Parts: sequence; structure tokens; C-alpha cells
Amino acid sequence: QVQLVESGGGLVQPGGSLRLSCRASGSIFSIDNMGWYRQAPGKQREEAVASITSLGTAAYAESVKGRFTISRDNTKNTVDLQMNILKPEDTAVYYCRISAQVSRGSHYEYYGGQGTQVTVSS
Repeated sequence: QVQLVESGGGLVQPGGSLRLSCRASGSIFSIDNMGWYRQAPGKQREEAVASITSLGTAAYAESVKGRFTISRDNTKNTVDLQMNILKPEDTAVYYCRISAQVSRGSHYEYYGGQGTQVTVSS
């Protein structure tokens, strides 16, 4: 089993910053992509916020470019999201998601966390 636990959400004023962290644990042999998604209030679809490959190549949604930075620590199986200049429209539940193998030769599968609430409001 693979478990992901997110932390770091909370209430912040517009223009403020938050840092989200996600730690993967359990029977993990290898992790490929790691990423953050979010689901805003009243919206059914999740939005891909940022992702990072095992080699460190990052990609961002246009709405967060220049404000958010994703990073990962392959030795600790963690992925962080530094969020700066937060806006009310960034309010959402943020989820961590990874693509991982549980043993050598097994297929990569996606695993997700329970999410952490980020609220940007004055």
C-alpha cells in the first residue's frame, strides 16, 4: 500500500504565502511524476497545478506560473509546493498525486492523498 499525507494548508490573506508538503510512504519501489492538483469550491473538475518529474523538470498551470514553485526530495519521497502572492481564486482543496511502482517491474500506478484546504481571504 502507498499512503500520501499532505500538510501545510490553512487560511491566508491575499498576497500571502503558504507551503504545502506531501510525504509518500509504504511499499514504494520507485516514484516517477509527483504533482499537485486542486478542486475549487463548487467546481467538479480538478485542476492540475504543478508537476515535477523524477529528474526535476517542473510544469505549471498558467494561472500559477511565477507564483508557485514545486520541488521534491527523492531521498524522502516528498513533494512541496511553495505558493506565493496568493489570490482568492487559489482557494481550493489541494491534493498530492504521484505515479509510483510498488516493486521492480510492476506497472506505475497513480496514488493520491486526502487533500489539504487552502483558503485565501481577507
